[in-house]
Amino acid sequence: MIEETSKYVRREEFIIKRLDIKDKRTATEVLRIQIPSYLAEAKIIGYYNLPPLKDTIHSLQQCEETFFAYYLKKELCGIISFKLDRTEIDLHRLIVHPSHFRKGIAQKLLDFVENMYEVKSIRVMTGSKNTPAINFYIKNDFYKLQEVKIDEYLTLSYFRKYMI
Repeated sequence: MIEETSKYVRREEFIIKRLDIKDKRTATEVLRIQIPSYLAEAKIIGYYNLPPLKDTIHSLQQCEETFFAYYLKKELCGIISFKLDRTEIDLHRLIVHPSHFRKGIAQKLLDFVENMYEVKSIRVMTGSKNTPAINFYIKNDFYKLQEVKIDEYLTLSYFRKYMI
């Protein structure tokens, strides 16, 4: 059974639905996934001063991103957030709780957003040492645009995918 609307996709085993990040309870729930996910990235890249680790309920509520959540049997497992303009999606977060790594959740979230919006491209950035994320984006036809050294400990890689 597949049910689709402009706000969510439901399959028997999981649901992807749009979140109202302005809601305090929702922002709190997002942080419960975001912090452990970005701590896992921080460990991989050896850099713990990542801005998403400093987010608060208030900063999430003010971020102006569109959020979708992946629930498995009513448990929040992953989040995707982005800003959308007429021609491009600027992907800000694609996060999965570490207890749900390697289950295809990030792929389902990315596929969902790609199929929901008609845009010319999607852009994203990640830590240059975050090999799992880089491999994921390359596997999904993203092209590396550039690397930018932020400081002596952090370099970011920027990617873009052109939609056909």
